[in-house]
Amino acid sequence: MKTLSIFDSVAKEKLPFSPISSNRVKMYVCGPTVYDDSHLGHARSAIAFDLLRRTLIALGYEVEFAKNFTDIDDKIIKKCKESGKSLEEITSHYIRAYLDDMKALNVLSPTLEPKATDNLGAMEEMISTLLQKGFAYQTPNGDVYLDTSKDSSYGSLSHRGEELENLSRLQESDQKRSERDFVLWKAYKGEEDIGYPSNLGKGRPGWHIECSAMIEKHLAYPQGEYAIDIHGGGADLLFPHHENEASQTRCATQRELSKYWVHNGFVTINGEKMSKSLGNSFFLKDVLAHYHGEIVRNYLLGSHYRANFDFNEIDLLSSKKRLDKIYRLYKRLSPKATPSAPSKEFESGLLEALCDDLNISLALSFIEGFIKESNDLLDKSPKDLALHSLILSNLLYIQEVLGIGTLNATEYFQLGVSKEQRDQILSQIAKRQEAKANKDYALADKIREELKSQGIALLDSSEGTIWEKI
Repeated sequence: MKTLSIFDSVAKEKLPFSPISSNRVKMYVCGPTVYDDSHLGHARSAIAFDLLRRTLIALGYEVEFAKNFTDIDDKIIKKCKESGKSLEEITSHYIRAYLDDMKALNVLSPTLEPKATDNLGAMEEMISTLLQKGFAYQTPNGDVYLDTSKDSSYGSLSHRGEELENLSRLQESDQKRSERDFVLWKAYKGEEDIGYPSNLGKGRPGWHIECSAMIEKHLAYPQGEYAIDIHGGGADLLFPHHENEASQTRCATQRELSKYWVHNGFVTINGEKMSKSLGNSFFLKDVLAHYHGEIVRNYLLGSHYRANFDFNEIDLLSSKKRLDKIYRLYKRLSPKATPSAPSKEFESGLLEALCDDLNISLALSFIEGFIKESNDLLDKSPKDLALHSLILSNLLYIQEVLGIGTLNATEYFQLGVSKEQRDQILSQIAKRQEAKANKDYALADKIREELKSQGIALLDSSEGTIWEKI
Protein backbone atom coordinates (compact mmCIF):
# COMPACT_ATOMS: atom_id res chain seq x y z
CA MET A 1 0.00 0.00 0.00
CA LYS A 2 1.28 3.47 -0.91
CA THR A 3 1.81 5.90 1.99
CA LEU A 4 -0.30 9.03 2.05
CA SER A 5 1.43 12.24 3.12
CA ILE A 6 -0.95 14.84 4.55
CA PHE A 7 -0.41 18.38 5.89
CA ASP A 8 -1.18 18.49 9.60
CA SER A 9 -2.29 21.91 10.85
CA VAL A 10 -0.81 21.36 14.31
CA ALA A 11 2.62 20.19 13.14
CA LYS A 12 2.44 22.70 10.26
CA GLU A 13 4.08 20.23 7.91
CA LYS A 14 3.31 17.22 5.77
CA LEU A 15 3.33 14.01 7.79
CA PRO A 16 3.13 10.38 6.67
CA PHE A 17 -0.38 9.14 7.43
CA SER A 18 -0.40 6.24 9.86
CA PRO A 19 -3.90 5.21 10.98
CA ILE A 20 -4.70 4.32 14.56
CA SER A 21 -6.09 0.99 13.39
CA SER A 22 -4.25 -0.90 10.63
CA ASN A 23 -6.71 -0.54 7.74
CA ARG A 24 -9.46 1.57 9.28
CA VAL A 25 -9.83 5.36 9.28
CA LYS A 26 -12.23 7.39 11.40
CA MET A 27 -12.73 10.84 9.93
CA TYR A 28 -14.90 13.75 11.07
CA VAL A 29 -15.56 17.00 9.19
CA CYS A 30 -17.54 19.90 10.61
CA GLY A 31 -20.80 20.28 8.71
CA PRO A 32 -23.02 23.31 8.13
CA THR A 33 -25.11 25.35 10.52
CA VAL A 34 -28.45 24.91 8.79
CA TYR A 35 -30.05 28.35 8.78
CA ASP A 36 -29.45 29.26 5.13
CA ASP A 37 -28.58 27.80 1.74
CA SER A 38 -25.13 26.35 1.07
CA HIS A 39 -22.48 28.67 -0.31
CA LEU A 40 -19.30 28.05 -2.27
CA GLY A 41 -17.28 27.73 0.93
CA HIS A 42 -19.40 24.71 1.89
CA ALA A 43 -18.88 23.23 -1.58
CA ARG A 44 -15.11 23.75 -1.49
CA SER A 45 -14.76 22.06 1.90
CA ALA A 46 -17.06 19.19 0.97
CA ILE A 47 -15.17 18.45 -2.24
CA ALA A 48 -11.76 18.73 -0.56
CA PHE A 49 -12.61 16.14 2.09
CA ASP A 50 -14.51 14.00 -0.41
CA LEU A 51 -11.24 13.77 -2.37
CA LEU A 52 -9.35 12.81 0.79
CA ARG A 53 -11.94 10.18 1.60
CA ARG A 54 -11.92 8.76 -1.94
CA THR A 55 -8.11 8.64 -1.89
CA LEU A 56 -8.10 6.75 1.40
CA ILE A 57 -10.64 4.26 0.01
CA ALA A 58 -8.54 3.83 -3.15
CA LEU A 59 -5.55 3.09 -0.93
CA GLY A 60 -7.49 0.23 0.62
CA TYR A 61 -8.68 1.78 3.88
CA GLU A 62 -12.12 1.24 5.35
CA VAL A 63 -13.25 4.81 6.01
CA GLU A 64 -15.89 5.72 8.58
CA PHE A 65 -16.79 9.30 7.72
CA ALA A 66 -19.00 11.59 9.80
CA LYS A 67 -20.26 15.10 9.05
CA ASN A 68 -22.64 16.78 11.46
CA PHE A 69 -25.50 19.24 11.17
CA THR A 70 -25.60 22.10 13.67
CA ASP A 71 -29.36 22.52 14.00
CA ILE A 72 -29.49 24.63 17.17
CA ASP A 73 -27.63 27.93 17.14
CA ASP A 74 -28.09 31.68 17.62
CA LYS A 75 -28.38 32.22 13.86
CA ILE A 76 -31.09 29.58 13.58
CA ILE A 77 -33.05 31.12 16.45
CA LYS A 78 -32.78 34.52 14.77
CA LYS A 79 -34.14 32.97 11.57
CA CYS A 80 -37.06 31.54 13.53
CA LYS A 81 -37.93 35.00 14.84
CA GLU A 82 -37.63 36.64 11.45
CA SER A 83 -39.59 33.99 9.53
CA GLY A 84 -42.15 32.94 12.12
CA LYS A 85 -41.27 29.31 11.36
CA SER A 86 -40.34 26.65 13.87
CA LEU A 87 -36.78 25.49 14.36
CA GLU A 88 -37.67 22.09 12.89
CA GLU A 89 -39.20 23.68 9.76
CA ILE A 90 -36.12 25.78 9.11
CA THR A 91 -33.46 23.19 9.84
CA SER A 92 -35.16 20.31 8.01
CA HIS A 93 -35.57 22.52 4.92
CA TYR A 94 -31.91 23.55 4.82
CA ILE A 95 -30.65 20.05 5.63
CA ARG A 96 -32.57 18.71 2.61
CA ALA A 97 -31.23 21.55 0.45
CA TYR A 98 -27.66 20.87 1.59
CA LEU A 99 -27.94 17.16 0.86
CA ASP A 100 -29.34 17.93 -2.61
CA ASP A 101 -26.39 20.25 -3.28
CA MET A 102 -23.89 17.62 -2.16
CA LYS A 103 -25.51 15.03 -4.42
CA ALA A 104 -25.29 17.45 -7.35
CA LEU A 105 -21.54 17.79 -6.67
CA ASN A 106 -21.00 13.99 -6.61
CA VAL A 107 -19.96 14.14 -2.95
CA LEU A 108 -20.19 10.70 -1.35
CA SER A 109 -22.79 10.46 1.41
CA PRO A 110 -21.24 10.36 4.91
CA THR A 111 -21.34 7.17 6.92
CA LEU A 112 -22.86 9.20 9.75
CA GLU A 113 -24.75 12.51 9.72
CA PRO A 114 -25.56 13.30 13.36
CA LYS A 115 -27.73 16.30 14.22
CA ALA A 116 -27.01 18.33 17.33
CA THR A 117 -30.60 18.18 18.58
CA ASP A 118 -30.54 14.38 18.43
CA ASN A 119 -27.48 14.26 20.69
CA LEU A 120 -28.29 16.61 23.56
CA GLY A 121 -27.87 13.78 26.07
CA ALA A 122 -24.29 13.16 24.96
CA MET A 123 -23.53 16.88 25.28
CA GLU A 124 -25.07 17.07 28.74
CA GLU A 125 -23.01 14.04 29.79
CA MET A 126 -19.73 15.56 28.58
CA ILE A 127 -20.48 18.91 30.21
CA SER A 128 -21.34 17.17 33.49
CA THR A 129 -18.03 15.31 33.33
CA LEU A 130 -16.17 18.58 32.81
CA LEU A 131 -17.95 20.11 35.81
CA GLN A 132 -17.23 17.09 38.01
CA LYS A 133 -13.55 17.14 37.07
CA GLY A 134 -13.25 20.86 37.79
CA PHE A 135 -12.57 21.92 34.20
CA ALA A 136 -15.85 23.82 33.90
CA TYR A 137 -17.91 26.16 36.07
CA GLN A 138 -21.51 27.35 36.14
CA THR A 139 -22.26 31.03 36.49
CA PRO A 140 -25.09 32.48 38.63
CA ASN A 141 -27.24 32.93 35.52
CA GLY A 142 -26.94 29.23 34.65
CA ASP A 143 -24.43 29.34 31.80
CA VAL A 144 -21.61 26.79 31.89
CA TYR A 145 -18.09 27.67 30.71
CA LEU A 146 -14.90 25.73 30.22
CA ASP A 147 -12.12 27.13 32.43
CA THR A 148 -9.28 27.35 29.92
CA SER A 149 -6.77 28.13 32.66
CA LYS A 150 -7.16 24.50 33.79
CA ASP A 151 -6.03 23.24 30.37
CA SER A 152 -2.26 23.72 30.10
CA SER A 153 -2.38 22.75 26.41
CA TYR A 154 -4.99 25.34 25.42
CA GLY A 155 -3.76 27.18 22.34
CA SER A 156 -1.55 24.32 21.15
CA LEU A 157 -3.76 23.55 18.15
CA SER A 158 -3.91 27.02 16.63
CA HIS A 159 -0.55 28.17 18.12
CA ARG A 160 -2.18 31.39 19.27
CA GLY A 161 -0.59 31.40 22.73
CA GLU A 162 -0.98 34.50 24.87
CA GLU A 163 -2.54 36.49 22.03
CA LEU A 164 -5.69 34.43 22.58
CA GLU A 165 -6.73 37.01 25.18
CA ASN A 166 -7.27 39.53 22.40
CA LEU A 167 -8.51 37.21 19.69
CA SER A 168 -11.57 35.59 21.23
CA ARG A 169 -14.61 36.00 19.03
CA LEU A 170 -16.99 35.17 21.86
CA GLN A 171 -19.42 37.71 23.16
CA GLU A 172 -18.20 39.28 26.38
CA SER A 173 -19.79 38.21 29.65
CA ASP A 174 -19.05 39.73 33.04
CA GLN A 175 -19.69 36.32 34.57
CA LYS A 176 -16.83 34.61 32.74
CA ARG A 177 -13.61 34.18 34.70
CA SER A 178 -11.48 34.81 31.63
CA GLU A 179 -12.16 36.15 28.14
CA ARG A 180 -10.60 32.92 26.81
CA ASP A 181 -13.25 30.76 28.52
CA PHE A 182 -15.94 29.52 26.17
CA VAL A 183 -19.54 28.53 26.71
CA LEU A 184 -20.56 24.89 26.99
CA TRP A 185 -24.20 25.40 27.96
CA LYS A 186 -26.36 28.48 27.47
CA ALA A 187 -29.10 28.94 30.05
CA TYR A 188 -32.61 29.61 28.73
CA LYS A 189 -33.16 33.36 28.42
CA GLY A 190 -36.93 33.47 28.06
CA GLU A 191 -39.53 33.43 25.28
CA GLU A 192 -37.11 34.84 22.69
CA ASP A 193 -34.84 31.83 23.23
CA ILE A 194 -35.08 28.06 22.71
CA GLY A 195 -34.28 25.74 25.59
CA TYR A 196 -34.24 22.04 26.43
CA PRO A 197 -34.66 20.46 29.86
CA SER A 198 -31.49 18.99 31.40
CA ASN A 199 -29.69 18.39 34.67
CA LEU A 200 -27.76 21.58 33.89
CA GLY A 201 -30.99 23.56 33.86
CA LYS A 202 -33.13 24.48 30.91
CA GLY A 203 -30.98 25.69 28.04
CA ARG A 204 -29.08 24.67 24.95
CA PRO A 205 -25.53 23.62 24.09
CA GLY A 206 -22.77 25.91 22.93
CA TRP A 207 -21.48 25.37 19.42
CA HIS A 208 -18.13 23.77 20.27
CA ILE A 209 -19.41 21.04 22.61
CA GLU A 210 -21.66 19.66 19.88
CA CYS A 211 -18.84 18.23 17.75
CA SER A 212 -16.84 16.83 20.67
CA ALA A 213 -19.85 15.07 22.15
CA MET A 214 -21.03 13.63 18.82
CA ILE A 215 -17.54 12.38 17.99
CA GLU A 216 -17.25 10.71 21.38
CA LYS A 217 -20.68 9.11 21.06
CA HIS A 218 -20.70 8.00 17.42
CA LEU A 219 -17.17 7.80 16.07
CA ALA A 220 -14.42 7.62 18.68
CA TYR A 221 -12.25 4.59 19.24
CA PRO A 222 -13.15 3.11 22.65
CA GLN A 223 -9.64 3.66 23.96
CA GLY A 224 -6.23 4.94 22.95
CA GLU A 225 -4.25 8.16 22.69
CA TYR A 226 -6.58 9.70 20.10
CA ALA A 227 -10.36 9.63 19.64
CA ILE A 228 -10.24 9.63 15.81
CA ASP A 229 -7.72 9.64 12.98
CA ILE A 230 -8.60 12.81 11.05
CA HIS A 231 -10.56 15.94 11.94
CA GLY A 232 -11.21 18.35 9.09
CA GLY A 233 -12.87 21.64 8.25
CA GLY A 234 -12.31 25.07 6.76
CA ALA A 235 -9.29 27.13 7.81
CA ASP A 236 -11.66 29.59 9.49
CA LEU A 237 -12.60 26.88 12.02
CA LEU A 238 -9.07 26.37 13.34
CA PHE A 239 -9.71 29.04 15.98
CA PRO A 240 -11.77 29.17 18.03
CA HIS A 241 -13.93 26.18 17.06
CA HIS A 242 -11.35 23.42 16.65
CA GLU A 243 -9.14 24.81 19.42
CA ASN A 244 -12.10 24.63 21.79
CA GLU A 245 -13.18 21.20 20.58
CA ALA A 246 -9.71 19.84 21.24
CA SER A 247 -9.59 21.44 24.68
CA GLN A 248 -12.91 20.16 26.01
CA THR A 249 -12.28 16.64 24.69
CA ARG A 250 -8.81 16.62 26.23
CA CYS A 251 -10.19 17.74 29.57
CA ALA A 252 -13.15 15.35 29.56
CA THR A 253 -11.43 12.21 28.27
CA GLN A 254 -7.70 12.74 28.98
CA ARG A 255 -6.82 12.10 25.34
CA GLU A 256 -6.42 14.12 22.17
CA LEU A 257 -9.41 14.49 19.89
CA SER A 258 -7.65 13.72 16.61
CA LYS A 259 -4.30 12.41 15.43
CA TYR A 260 -4.33 14.65 12.35
CA TRP A 261 -5.99 18.04 11.80
CA VAL A 262 -6.62 19.00 8.18
CA HIS A 263 -7.97 22.33 6.92
CA ASN A 264 -8.98 23.62 3.49
CA GLY A 265 -8.36 27.16 2.27
CA PHE A 266 -10.70 30.12 2.03
CA VAL A 267 -12.93 30.92 -0.93
CA THR A 268 -12.90 34.39 -2.44
CA ILE A 269 -15.24 35.81 -5.06
CA ASN A 270 -13.42 37.83 -7.70
CA GLY A 271 -10.62 38.55 -5.23
CA GLU A 272 -12.58 39.28 -2.06
CA LYS A 273 -12.92 36.89 0.88
CA MET A 274 -16.40 35.41 0.79
CA SER A 275 -18.52 37.26 3.32
CA LYS A 276 -22.17 38.18 3.46
CA SER A 277 -21.22 41.60 4.81
CA LEU A 278 -19.39 42.22 1.53
CA GLY A 279 -22.45 41.17 -0.43
CA ASN A 280 -20.52 38.63 -2.48
CA SER A 281 -21.50 35.36 -0.87
CA PHE A 282 -22.36 33.15 -3.82
CA PHE A 283 -25.03 30.63 -2.91
CA LEU A 284 -24.26 27.26 -4.43
CA LYS A 285 -27.83 26.88 -5.69
CA ASP A 286 -27.36 29.97 -7.89
CA VAL A 287 -24.22 28.51 -9.47
CA LEU A 288 -25.89 25.12 -9.94
CA ALA A 289 -28.81 26.83 -11.70
CA HIS A 290 -26.40 27.76 -14.51
CA TYR A 291 -23.79 24.99 -14.43
CA HIS A 292 -24.09 21.25 -13.92
CA GLY A 293 -22.77 20.06 -10.56
CA GLU A 294 -19.98 18.02 -12.12
CA ILE A 295 -18.69 21.10 -13.95
CA VAL A 296 -18.66 22.99 -10.64
CA ARG A 297 -16.96 20.05 -8.90
CA ASN A 298 -14.31 19.84 -11.62
CA TYR A 299 -13.57 23.55 -11.18
CA LEU A 300 -13.38 23.50 -7.37
CA LEU A 301 -11.34 20.30 -7.50
CA GLY A 302 -8.74 21.88 -9.74
CA SER A 303 -6.88 23.86 -7.06
CA HIS A 304 -5.00 22.37 -4.13
CA TYR A 305 -7.29 22.01 -1.13
CA ARG A 306 -5.07 24.13 1.17
CA ALA A 307 -4.80 27.02 -1.28
CA ASN A 308 -7.20 29.95 -1.12
CA PHE A 309 -9.61 29.73 -4.05
CA ASP A 310 -10.82 32.69 -6.09
CA PHE A 311 -14.11 31.81 -7.79
CA ASN A 312 -14.88 33.47 -11.10
CA GLU A 313 -16.84 32.28 -14.11
CA ILE A 314 -14.03 32.82 -16.62
CA ASP A 315 -11.86 30.27 -14.80
CA LEU A 316 -14.83 27.93 -14.38
CA LEU A 317 -15.42 27.86 -18.14
CA SER A 318 -11.71 27.45 -18.79
CA SER A 319 -11.52 24.48 -16.42
CA LYS A 320 -14.44 22.86 -18.25
CA LYS A 321 -12.13 22.24 -21.21
CA ARG A 322 -10.29 19.72 -19.05
CA LEU A 323 -13.55 17.89 -18.44
CA ASP A 324 -14.43 18.10 -22.14
CA LYS A 325 -11.29 16.09 -22.98
CA ILE A 326 -12.38 13.26 -20.69
CA TYR A 327 -15.80 13.07 -22.34
CA ARG A 328 -14.31 13.33 -25.85
CA LEU A 329 -12.28 10.23 -25.02
CA TYR A 330 -15.39 8.47 -23.75
CA LYS A 331 -17.12 9.23 -27.06
CA ARG A 332 -14.34 7.51 -29.02
CA LEU A 333 -14.79 4.22 -27.20
CA SER A 334 -16.72 1.30 -28.63
CA PRO A 335 -20.01 0.42 -26.92
CA LYS A 336 -18.67 -3.13 -26.92
CA ALA A 337 -15.80 -2.19 -24.58
CA THR A 338 -15.96 -4.12 -21.30
CA PRO A 339 -14.36 -2.53 -18.22
CA SER A 340 -12.28 -4.38 -15.67
CA ALA A 341 -9.70 -3.15 -13.17
CA PRO A 342 -7.58 -0.13 -14.16
CA SER A 343 -4.06 -0.82 -15.37
CA LYS A 344 -1.52 -1.07 -12.55
CA GLU A 345 0.51 1.68 -14.17
CA PHE A 346 -2.45 4.07 -14.31
CA GLU A 347 -3.63 3.30 -10.78
CA SER A 348 -0.13 3.73 -9.40
CA GLY A 349 0.48 7.01 -11.23
CA LEU A 350 -2.75 8.64 -10.11
CA LEU A 351 -2.40 7.51 -6.49
CA GLU A 352 1.24 8.56 -6.36
CA ALA A 353 0.19 12.13 -7.15
CA LEU A 354 -2.67 12.15 -4.64
CA CYS A 355 -0.51 10.60 -1.92
CA ASP A 356 1.54 13.80 -1.96
CA ASP A 357 -0.91 15.77 0.20
CA LEU A 358 -3.62 15.41 -2.47
CA ASN A 359 -1.46 17.01 -5.17
CA ILE A 360 -4.32 17.61 -7.57
CA SER A 361 -2.20 19.54 -10.09
CA LEU A 362 0.09 16.53 -10.49
CA ALA A 363 -2.91 14.18 -10.65
CA LEU A 364 -4.62 16.23 -13.37
CA SER A 365 -1.37 16.51 -15.32
CA PHE A 366 -1.05 12.73 -15.17
CA ILE A 367 -4.62 12.40 -16.49
CA GLU A 368 -3.87 14.85 -19.31
CA GLY A 369 -0.95 12.64 -20.35
CA PHE A 370 -3.16 9.56 -20.23
CA ILE A 371 -5.80 11.21 -22.43
CA LYS A 372 -3.22 12.28 -25.02
CA GLU A 373 -1.62 8.84 -25.10
CA SER A 374 -5.03 7.16 -25.35
CA ASN A 375 -6.06 9.31 -28.29
CA ASP A 376 -2.77 8.57 -30.06
CA LEU A 377 -3.25 4.82 -29.55
CA LEU A 378 -6.85 4.99 -30.79
CA ASP A 379 -5.66 6.83 -33.91
CA LYS A 380 -3.27 3.97 -34.62
CA SER A 381 -5.56 1.09 -33.63
CA PRO A 382 -9.18 2.34 -33.80
CA LYS A 383 -10.67 -1.17 -33.83
CA ASP A 384 -8.60 -2.71 -31.03
CA LEU A 385 -11.37 -3.70 -28.61
CA ALA A 386 -8.90 -4.67 -25.87
CA LEU A 387 -7.46 -1.14 -26.07
CA HIS A 388 -10.96 0.37 -25.82
CA SER A 389 -11.68 -1.76 -22.75
CA LEU A 390 -8.43 -0.77 -21.05
CA ILE A 391 -9.02 2.95 -21.64
CA LEU A 392 -12.59 2.61 -20.34
CA SER A 393 -11.31 0.88 -17.18
CA ASN A 394 -8.91 3.74 -16.50
CA LEU A 395 -11.60 6.37 -17.13
CA LEU A 396 -13.89 4.63 -14.66
CA TYR A 397 -11.07 4.75 -12.11
CA ILE A 398 -11.00 8.54 -12.55
CA GLN A 399 -14.72 8.52 -11.78
CA GLU A 400 -14.11 6.49 -8.66
CA VAL A 401 -11.24 8.57 -7.27
CA LEU A 402 -11.98 12.11 -8.48
CA GLY A 403 -15.75 11.94 -8.90
CA ILE A 404 -15.71 13.38 -12.42
CA GLY A 405 -16.58 11.86 -15.79
CA THR A 406 -19.74 10.24 -14.44
CA LEU A 407 -22.24 11.38 -17.08
CA ASN A 408 -23.27 9.96 -20.42
CA ALA A 409 -20.87 11.53 -22.90
CA THR A 410 -23.55 12.53 -25.43
CA GLU A 411 -25.69 14.11 -22.72
CA TYR A 412 -22.67 15.95 -21.30
CA PHE A 413 -22.16 17.89 -24.51
CA GLN A 414 -25.85 18.84 -24.50
CA LEU A 415 -25.85 20.31 -20.99
CA GLY A 416 -27.35 23.77 -20.59
CA VAL A 417 -29.98 23.36 -23.32
CA SER A 418 -33.61 23.73 -22.26
CA LYS A 419 -36.33 21.26 -23.28
CA GLU A 420 -37.84 23.87 -25.58
CA GLN A 421 -34.48 24.47 -27.29
CA ARG A 422 -33.91 20.72 -27.52
CA ASP A 423 -37.25 20.21 -29.29
CA GLN A 424 -36.39 22.98 -31.76
CA ILE A 425 -32.97 21.45 -32.47
CA LEU A 426 -34.45 18.00 -33.10
CA SER A 427 -37.07 19.56 -35.39
CA GLN A 428 -34.34 21.30 -37.40
CA ILE A 429 -32.31 18.08 -37.60
CA ALA A 430 -35.38 16.26 -38.95
CA LYS A 431 -35.87 19.00 -41.60
CA ARG A 432 -32.20 18.73 -42.53
CA GLN A 433 -32.45 14.95 -42.92
CA GLU A 434 -35.49 15.40 -45.13
CA ALA A 435 -33.64 17.99 -47.23
CA LYS A 436 -30.69 15.60 -47.67
CA ALA A 437 -33.06 12.80 -48.68
CA ASN A 438 -34.47 15.14 -51.32
CA LYS A 439 -30.90 16.05 -52.37
CA ASP A 440 -31.56 19.65 -51.36
CA TYR A 441 -28.03 20.07 -50.03
CA ALA A 442 -28.24 23.86 -50.03
CA LEU A 443 -31.10 23.75 -47.51
CA ALA A 444 -29.30 21.09 -45.44
CA ASP A 445 -26.19 23.30 -45.26
CA LYS A 446 -28.30 26.34 -44.40
CA ILE A 447 -29.91 24.52 -41.46
CA ARG A 448 -26.46 23.39 -40.23
CA GLU A 449 -25.17 27.00 -40.36
CA GLU A 450 -28.27 28.37 -38.63
CA LEU A 451 -27.82 25.92 -35.76
CA LYS A 452 -24.12 26.71 -35.59
CA SER A 453 -24.92 30.43 -35.22
CA GLN A 454 -27.10 29.42 -32.23
CA GLY A 455 -24.18 27.57 -30.62
CA ILE A 456 -25.18 24.08 -31.79
CA ALA A 457 -22.83 21.83 -33.76
CA LEU A 458 -24.05 18.85 -35.81
CA LEU A 459 -22.00 15.68 -36.15
CA ASP A 460 -23.03 13.13 -38.78
CA SER A 461 -22.19 9.56 -37.86
CA SER A 462 -23.09 6.01 -38.84
CA GLU A 463 -25.67 6.11 -36.03
CA GLY A 464 -27.31 9.28 -37.33
CA THR A 465 -26.89 12.97 -36.60
CA ILE A 466 -25.70 13.94 -33.12
CA TRP A 467 -25.82 17.49 -31.85
CA GLU A 468 -23.66 19.27 -29.28
CA LYS A 469 -23.67 22.61 -27.56
CA ILE A 470 -20.57 24.53 -28.62
